[in-house]
Amino acid sequence: MSRLLDQVVLVTGASKGIGRALAIGCAREGAHVIVNYHSDRAGAEAAAAEIRDLGRRTLVVQADIGRVAQIDRMFARAHQAFPRLDVLINNAGLTGWSELFSTTEAKWDTVLDTNLKGTFFCSLAAARWMRATQTAGAIVNVSTNCAQLGVKNLIAYATSKAGLHGLTKQLAIELAPDGIRVNTFAPGPVNVERNLADDPDYRRVWGEMIPLGRTAEPAEMIGPALFLASQESSYMTGQTFYVDGGWTVQGKIPTANMERAAERNR
Repeated sequence: MSRLLDQVVLVTGASKGIGRALAIGCAREGAHVIVNYHSDRAGAEAAAAEIRDLGRRTLVVQADIGRVAQIDRMFARAHQAFPRLDVLINNAGLTGWSELFSTTEAKWDTVLDTNLKGTFFCSLAAARWMRATQTAGAIVNVSTNCAQLGVKNLIAYATSKAGLHGLTKQLAIELAPDGIRVNTFAPGPVNVERNLADDPDYRRVWGEMIPLGRTAEPAEMIGPALFLASQESSYMTGQTFYVDGGWTVQGKIPTANMERAAERNR
C-alpha cells in the first residue's frame, strides 16, 4: 500500500541531490509533488518529468528559500495548483565552507538565511495552509550530523543546523494542538554533487570515517523521510535522529580534507 497516496508534498531544494531523491521517492509512494529549486531549473524539470512518468501531478516552482517574499510567492503558486498541503520537506540548504577567522557577515547571513530562517518561514507558511484546511500534516526537516559533532570550517553551517534542531522542538510544541507533526533527520556523508565537487576523493576519504565503511547514496535518505512524512510515525513529533552509518557514534573527521575544502571555497 502506498504510504502517501494522493497526498500533496512540497520539497525544497529538489532539483538535485537528496532533495531530488526525496521528491521522486514521495511520488513512488503515491504523492503529488511540488518541486522547488533555486537556480537549477533543468534539474527541477527533469525531476518533475520523472514524477509525471509515475502518474503523479507535479508543479515546479523557483524560489530562493533565504528570501521570505519568494517563499510567500512559492506558496501562493502552490495554493493555485493544489487544494491542500499534507507534507513539507525542508531540504534546501547551503554548506558555506569558511575558515573560522575568514567568515564574513555575508557568508554567515547567506547560510543562516537559507538553512534556518528559510526553514522557519517555509514551515510557517505550510502550517498556516494545513490549519486552514484542517490537515493533520507533517513537516520533515533535513539536517546534518555536523550539528551534533561540530566540524571544522563549517561554523555557519553547523550552527544553522543546530538551530534547526531547536526549531524542530519548538515548532512541534506550537503546532501539536493542530495535529501537525514536526521532525528532523540528519544525514551523514552522502554522495551528492556538492560533496563530490568539494572533494573528488569524497567516497574513499569519508568512507574511512564511517563505521559502516562507506558514504551514503541519496536514495538511502528516502526511507527516513517517508517514515517521518507518513502515518508510520503518527505518534512522533519534536524528534531528531541520525542517518549516518554510525558516524555520530564514532566521530572521526578527515581534517586535511576540511582544510582543503575551506581553501577552495574562500
